[in-house]
Amino acid sequence: MARNKETLLLLIDVGPSMHNALPEIEKVCFSLIQKKLIFTKYDEVGVILFGTQDTNNELTNEVGGYEHVVVLRKIGVVDVDLLETLQPLARGTHSGDFLDAIIVGMDMLIKKYGVTNKGKKRLCLITNAICPIKPSNEGTEDDQVTIIADKMNAHGMKMESIVVRGKLIAEADKKIMDENDRLLNIFSKRTRAKLVHVESPISLLGALRTRNISPVTAFRGDLEVSPKLKIKIWVYKKTAEEKFPTLKKYSDKAPATDKLATHEVKVDFEYKRVEDPSTVVPPEQRIKGYRYGPQVVPISSAEWYAVKFKPEKSVKVLGFTDAGNIMRHYYMKDAYVFIPEPGKTKAILAVSALARAMKEANKVAILRCVWRQGQGNVVVGVLTPNISDRDNIPDSFYFNVLPFAEDVREFQFPSFSNLPASMQPTDQQQEAADRFVQMFDLAPPDKEEALLPEFTPNPALERFYRYLELKSKHPDEAVPPLDETLSKITEPDPELISQNKSVLDEFRMAFNLKENPKLKKSTSRSLQDKPSGSNDRKGYALLPAPSANPDTNESKSFVKVEEIGNVTPIEDFEAMISRRDSPKWVNKAIAEMKKRIFNLVEDSYNGDNYPKAVECLAALRKGCILEQEPKQFNDFLHHIFKFCQEKFLTCFCEFVASTQITLISKTEAADSEFTDEEARRFVGKPEPMME
Repeated sequence: MARNKETLLLLIDVGPSMHNALPEIEKVCFSLIQKKLIFTKYDEVGVILFGTQDTNNELTNEVGGYEHVVVLRKIGVVDVDLLETLQPLARGTHSGDFLDAIIVGMDMLIKKYGVTNKGKKRLCLITNAICPIKPSNEGTEDDQVTIIADKMNAHGMKMESIVVRGKLIAEADKKIMDENDRLLNIFSKRTRAKLVHVESPISLLGALRTRNISPVTAFRGDLEVSPKLKIKIWVYKKTAEEKFPTLKKYSDKAPATDKLATHEVKVDFEYKRVEDPSTVVPPEQRIKGYRYGPQVVPISSAEWYAVKFKPEKSVKVLGFTDAGNIMRHYYMKDAYVFIPEPGKTKAILAVSALARAMKEANKVAILRCVWRQGQGNVVVGVLTPNISDRDNIPDSFYFNVLPFAEDVREFQFPSFSNLPASMQPTDQQQEAADRFVQMFDLAPPDKEEALLPEFTPNPALERFYRYLELKSKHPDEAVPPLDETLSKITEPDPELISQNKSVLDEFRMAFNLKENPKLKKSTSRSLQDKPSGSNDRKGYALLPAPSANPDTNESKSFVKVEEIGNVTPIEDFEAMISRRDSPKWVNKAIAEMKKRIFNLVEDSYNGDNYPKAVECLAALRKGCILEQEPKQFNDFLHHIFKFCQEKFLTCFCEFVASTQITLISKTEAADSEFTDEEARRFVGKPEPMME
């Protein structure tokens, strides 16, 4: 077998007790084959059904027994025909014996690949395990399972057991279920087997690993605790975002008779001079440039390589801190798992001792990581102990990347405790909100937790794969509606909402919500209602643009101001700074308002523009407080006061002081450098001009 090639055998229980779950099982198996066709088209798949009316397998012919087990498809390279085989699955008439199915599947793998433990061989058992298994002719059931498990290990086989029960638990014999669960747990303990219980179609969709991703180490080397203490470790990614498959460009211009045509489209770029578009610039005459203020600074590849940070490959402990000091929202990017190097007893003991000591002391480690030689950046993160609860799995660590100062986004908001009593929730409102939150608890008592990350597939990816398969067969087919199972991931549970209608009604009635009438006014009407310079501008956002035809949809659109004009600078500033379609608008609004104020002061004749300049200054101050940009306003006020003193325009400074406009203090914005007293004193006593 090839190194990354996998052979998968699906063992599916189709007995009478599984009939209700089979439609969802068909979807899961269908999705699995679709992804193999896209990502691993050389994998091999076989399908075995048990609980069937008929019997069709080689072991029955050779040694007898193993009844009601049918080999639906022998092991072969995955193809489109397999999709048809799985749609629909035959409904069985007998109780399924999962041990018989496992033995038949192992026999098929051994006959195909011989006595070897090489290659990736996986059995996937899907059953509800509520039917009794046949008694063993030799030894106890435990002995039989132990022999099977040892055979699996000898031949390098893995097994996944997905137990689908749902609402069947109340109807089934609990004694039989417990006994079957105990036998399946023996597989988990003695082999590389995984046992998963699912109760809902969503969990079933995510329980079966539909794409086999080979584990690749991000780092192999020493965990350097100190210069004299180094532990051999391997580092793997624990989580990584699964993205859409790359969609390549293909052309249909190749002749239909050309069987060797790849239909691939190649893209070439040419660089030409602005002053002479007919001249192509060769690669040796091109150089990258970087914006630095108004100029472009050229930097060659050699210079860029020389200035790059080139740390040595290493993973070093910088120190330890209390686990409570690292906030969960600091975690960035993907998560990693640190394991001791396999086969190294000393490394396993050292990792276990360190992890247990950290767990007992409630500490985490701060690490500096350079995963590979030549990596252009350094990663600093937190190492958290992960104590194993299984004897055959050693202790390990989880690693999460932490942000640097440039990566942190701090947004200051006033505390609810500082609001007046009229704006605080009443006891009745608080109780209604508490019941509303409890109603949507995803982990209610005695029920499977909903939307567990490891069992919840990405609905966008699943929908894409299903449509891709449909498009391959029917090119002109319309996009189908969202599948019911996928819609349950993206929408609230309608059954839960109907059961708790009284809670929803109570929550809705506890809060008297009113529509903001200002959002319905046109721009011109709003400007008439609110005089320029007014400080009462609460509730203003993007205002609807006027339309020549009030009956059209244009009357409902919002103005998107892109520059601050001379006529209504305050309204333009407020509209621009409230835009959230790009982060650039806040800085642009502040910069343009500074320029507008500066021009009003500089172009003033005998102070005729001072009142308008102060109104703009007040609006700028309020905007900088709302956006938590105190430094921009404070620096500008310092700058304009200094300018006025140099140009003998101190009357403007006095006018500003008379309006009680001050620097932004720490009380108003936490990032400010000035106390309330310092902010007031600056405007009250302008600095004298230096001669």
